[in-house]
Amino acid sequence: MPVSNKVPRRIAQTVLNSLKGGVVPRIGLPYITVGRKNEIAALLHDVDIIAEGGASFRFIVGRYGSGKSFLLQTVRNYVMDRGFIVADADLSPERRLQGTRGQGLATYRELIGNLSTKTRPEGGALTLVLDRWISTVQSEAAQETGLAPGDPALSAAVDKKIYAVTSSVSELVHGFEFARLLSAYYHAYVNGDDETKAKVIRWFRGEYTLKSEAKEALGINMIITDDDWYEYLKLFATFFRLAGYAGMMIMIDELVNIYKIPNSITRQYNYEKILTMYNDTLQGKARYLGIIMGATPQALEDKRRGIYSYEALRSRLAEGRFSRPGARDLLAPVIRLEALTAEEMLVLCEKLSDMHAGLYGYMRRVTEEDLAGFIRIEYGRIGADQNITPREVIRDFIELLDLLYQNPQMTISELLNSDEFSYAQSEAVSNETETGFAEFTI
Repeated sequence: MPVSNKVPRRIAQTVLNSLKGGVVPRIGLPYITVGRKNEIAALLHDVDIIAEGGASFRFIVGRYGSGKSFLLQTVRNYVMDRGFIVADADLSPERRLQGTRGQGLATYRELIGNLSTKTRPEGGALTLVLDRWISTVQSEAAQETGLAPGDPALSAAVDKKIYAVTSSVSELVHGFEFARLLSAYYHAYVNGDDETKAKVIRWFRGEYTLKSEAKEALGINMIITDDDWYEYLKLFATFFRLAGYAGMMIMIDELVNIYKIPNSITRQYNYEKILTMYNDTLQGKARYLGIIMGATPQALEDKRRGIYSYEALRSRLAEGRFSRPGARDLLAPVIRLEALTAEEMLVLCEKLSDMHAGLYGYMRRVTEEDLAGFIRIEYGRIGADQNITPREVIRDFIELLDLLYQNPQMTISELLNSDEFSYAQSEAVSNETETGFAEFTI
């Protein structure tokens, strides 16, 4: 069987190591994407609306290991290819949407720190975006006027175009100070004042904790806080559009960390922030902005602690009477991930076996019959129809490939029929079925 040479070895190494470790790789996803075609199409429809000046808000709901994060990363790559800026963050005990000790601001800082573009997909793109904006304005002004660099008239033309952008932003909530900072950055860029540029970037990142500190550094008597950080994301979305990008997509995963907050009042404040963001996008108060949040079914549906415990959200998000497994409304605010079928997992495993062979430079030994046997055993476990997830199957399969590579004398049937494999799989499924533990662990 021929070795696949399509996947660069660096990408193959990253993909296989990430998947074996139970995390989603940030590169190489197109090589291993199977299923989710309808979900991706629904989310990309939102992208078209955002690029036209609209906004969207979606929840991606699925159990741990069901492919939530994989879908988010896949969409992230798609939208960056379409000229969007993406900001993503995972919530944690230290990062929430609202808090009394700066947890909301911590989420904002994470989002801005992870700001990514097609040319800077690893994050940290804010300075690049601002510099590119100014450079583009200068080039456009030179083309429109035909003036040479250094001509005072060209500088005046650039100033006028910069002012047009800052004026548009200044009309929004908190936009006046935001526009002043954009102008300060532009003048610092032109004058080669790296110190002022660094101060503006620091402000945009939410790193000033005292108003007096910001006033002394930049003459701005305002800082980004736990209460208003989301307003600045709306400002960034508008600015990014004016700077030549298609829009901004915000992805926030692990909403289960809000569900786990023990204090009910604190949970409600966080759900209230979600409601604000949801209403803004649907009512047209935000433009060029998409928001996708990832949650487990329990974090969404639990009426005591979950998102549905906040009645205003439950009434907006609850599924209608006609949706059911196999026929979900993918245009609804909540996209529920159906389990990948055995056939889809078979295709994925085939892709992974080709990738593994290409990475380590051997002829693929795993036949289609072997793949079918592996999938049959995985999906034949007691309770697998309810509890098995792509993450578990993928980790087992990559381990199988690693063992076969390191032990050429072994056969796949020998490994599949071993007591250790059967016992471990039965135990894993049994534990999840009896305790529901899979809902709370990664």
